[in-house]
Amino acid sequence: MAMTRVEMDRKIDEHFGFEARDDVDGVLATLSPDVEHDIVGWPTGPTRGRAGARPFYEALFSDLADGKVECLRRLYGDHFLVDESLWKGTARGRPFGLEGKGRPLEFRLLHVIEFAGNGDIKRENVWVDLAAIMQQLPQG
Repeated sequence: MAMTRVEMDRKIDEHFGFEARDDVDGVLATLSPDVEHDIVGWPTGPTRGRAGARPFYEALFSDLADGKVECLRRLYGDHFLVDESLWKGTARGRPFGLEGKGRPLEFRLLHVIEFAGNGDIKRENVWVDLAAIMQQLPQG
């Protein structure tokens, strides 16, 4: 049975809420145990399972702070959604390998989310506007 838009919104908003609170365990609880977690361009490449996704979130939460996500648009299918959002916050560590130096940062994100039959996220594919990040965090 297909998930409704309301059910998909509820799950992705729960996921983003845990991210906003830097709650690694909360984020992981929204993922299926065998999740495929793919942050495009991340050095490890796609990972499998909650344990595989954990290091990404631990690094992300130490590198970025005070994050707010604004949903720009969502597209829906039977068991998936595509979410285009704008992230705004502070680069306090080394996000995506760049020195943050506590500077403000904003960039677009594109999430392609597939859901398992029980409503958990079974695949998270994330595209980050790295060009915008590099413009805001020049090195040197």
